[in-house]
Amino acid sequence: MMTVWTVARLTIREAQRRWILWAALLLGLAFLVVYGLGFYEMQKDIQRQMGSGIMARVGALEFHSFYGLAGLYVVNFLASIMAVLTSVDTIAGEISSGTVHTLVSKPVQRREIVIGKWLGFAFMLTLYLLLMAGGTVGIGYIIAGFLAPNVLRGLLLMWLNVLLLLSVSLAGGSVLSTLANGVLVFGLYGVAFIGGWVEQIGSFFDNATAVRIGIVCSLIIPSDALWRRAAFEMQSALEGVIGGSPFATNSVPSPFMVGYAVLYTAVAVALAVQLFRKRDL
Repeated sequence: MMTVWTVARLTIREAQRRWILWAALLLGLAFLVVYGLGFYEMQKDIQRQMGSGIMARVGALEFHSFYGLAGLYVVNFLASIMAVLTSVDTIAGEISSGTVHTLVSKPVQRREIVIGKWLGFAFMLTLYLLLMAGGTVGIGYIIAGFLAPNVLRGLLLMWLNVLLLLSVSLAGGSVLSTLANGVLVFGLYGVAFIGGWVEQIGSFFDNATAVRIGIVCSLIIPSDALWRRAAFEMQSALEGVIGGSPFATNSVPSPFMVGYAVLYTAVAVALAVQLFRKRDL
């Protein structure tokens, strides 16, 4: 177990040395500054134009819900991209460069290398998500006193999505080159993304075939399904009824899909371990 934590620590140090962590933090702070300034300026307009009646309060609440979900949508996208970009080269690149021989020549089991790297990246991505999503939610609360419903549940689903993509990236990197692994993971992410929109539009027009296509895409990789479930948990009641927001969802993934995503993540980690163990270095 000590070896696993050592590999995790080395993974974090490598990310620091390559400026991955610092670049992510700086750009994350820039996003939060822009998001916060936009929220503040629009909140001033709302207070000036809408007054204090009950309809004004309802309108303000819907704006806060819409803007908050828009911010979290971007955060989910950035965290997903970060999960892939930070890990896509970690095993494949080290095999290609021969760096991995330094580790495997020591009394370290290959599964400890994979699990240690997974823990190291999971720790970094968790911090990144806490900064971005926590900052987005905090800005809404500080400026307008707005807190999305079930926000903790929604953030946990976003976190699961990040771990899912990290696990798939490590599994691909255990058997493919860096470029092929990147194409694979981003391709799967794109399939899930377009499948989610097909399911949404199909649900809106009551097209059962389109809905089934979206469900099949979610079974291939449930990354977009996790975001849609998170958005459903955090959207306001009125937004869920009228479905007037591009971030609202009218085809809600079931709890079964969340359980499937947990299983998918665990299988991807186990597959990464198995593939790397059999990989000819």
